[in-house]
Amino acid sequence: MSPRNLVRADVGPDFGAVGGAGDLRAIVGALLTYGLIIAVLILVTSATTWAIASNSGSWHTAQKAKVGCFVSIGGATLTGAALAWANWLLDIGAHL
Repeated sequence: MSPRNLVRADVGPDFGAVGGAGDLRAIVGALLTYGLIIAVLILVTSATTWAIASNSGSWHTAQKAKVGCFVSIGGATLTGAALAWANWLLDIGAHL
């Protein structure tokens, strides 16, 4: 049998086979939303603390608040990119 006669079948996950797939998508969407909201709240808190500590001369607290800002920005970025990354991986998996 030659390779030309073989039919290419797309292989990928069958999300319809799972009974609670719709519920799972809703839960994941809610978790992503909560993650982004918490990251933004931490960013606002850390930025406010950074500004107040810098103004009052508390360099140690200002440094900790600056780290909090960077961590919350990184967390928001990772949370926001998680869905796009998962879709990319699923797309790559379908083409293998």
